[in-house]
Amino acid sequence: MEVRMKFLHIADLHIGKIVNDFSMLEDQRFILEQMMGMAKANQADAVVIAGDIYDRSIPPGEAVVLFDSFLTELSNAGIRVIMISGNHDSPERISFGESLLGKQGVHIAGTLKDIPVKVRVKEKDCETEFVLLPFVKPAQVGARTSQEAVERLLVRYWQEENLEIEKNRVLVTHFFVTDAGWEPELSDSESTIHVGGLDNVDASVFQGFDYVALGHIHKPQQIGTHPIWYAGSPLKYSFGECEQVKAALLVTLDGKGQREVKQLPLRPLREMRKIKGTLKKLLEAGLKADGGQQDYIQALLTDKGELIDPIGTLRSVYPNVMQIVREDIHLSGNGTEQSGQNRMLAKKRDALALFEAFYKTVREDTLSEDGRELVVDVIKELEG
Repeated sequence: MEVRMKFLHIADLHIGKIVNDFSMLEDQRFILEQMMGMAKANQADAVVIAGDIYDRSIPPGEAVVLFDSFLTELSNAGIRVIMISGNHDSPERISFGESLLGKQGVHIAGTLKDIPVKVRVKEKDCETEFVLLPFVKPAQVGARTSQEAVERLLVRYWQEENLEIEKNRVLVTHFFVTDAGWEPELSDSESTIHVGGLDNVDASVFQGFDYVALGHIHKPQQIGTHPIWYAGSPLKYSFGECEQVKAALLVTLDGKGQREVKQLPLRPLREMRKIKGTLKKLLEAGLKADGGQQDYIQALLTDKGELIDPIGTLRSVYPNVMQIVREDIHLSGNGTEQSGQNRMLAKKRDALALFEAFYKTVREDTLSEDGRELVVDVIKELEG
């Protein structure tokens, strides 16, 4: 296939996101630089960002500075940017300076227009028209459902189109797209709520487009056999995404709308993964491991007894432990199963006993009598 147009499709950056009290800014800076390198190495004509640039409508200053540097470097490299707002973004803030930035090759559709914004790009005697449709709530256009809203907006676009003109048509949008009832795979970092299908937009609505660049869902995936793709988020934002391979999509089009979509895997600064075992075994494994200690960790502890500050203990080896999970079902003294809540009530112990258990776990030894007396004195002092 003779390549006439090539662009990198990304989405759901969520710059400024906090995951389990950890700022993702350093990780996001690393992954943005990686995607920048991909765009340059593959000589992309444009980078398409399909919404959710920021994680919230009023992003922190550091997030704005980071994204500004990303746009500036792309512009300096002569790579166009084509972007829309998503449901996490403030349309007005995303739209700031869009007229000025458009002259620098940064094309933005933050706020909704009566007719979707069109960006025409001509490369190698082939014209590609990007149609920008930012996220919109149905009520904003007097519709009852998202599908009805999208249909109304696209009708206005098609009414102005001259279908005899040969060009590629690429739609950039941010909705929950289904295919005859089939739904895309979700992950638990997405705050999407679908009530009675009101948010669903069927893929049939997008007939006539050579490619639809979607944002909104965090796993990269194609919708059925249609030329409709979610780029997914470039980073894992929940432990439900541990097994996902994040990617940027490299899309190529020729003059007849034929396309090729390549998933370019992204390598994070820190992986997000789960580990399982007793506290002792996990500590031993971490000390022996060659790398991976800096990863974001969810630890499933299989210890039967109570533990003192297990997250603090694990962070001595894995500094970025995000979550500690205890198995819910354990055996009681008579062999019957107890829930975690009942177990806590049955084994409620005083401060000295808890410290003794902690000492035994960490030092693999029993607290001496002198040690017990010292701990008792400290406890009395703390309790007044």
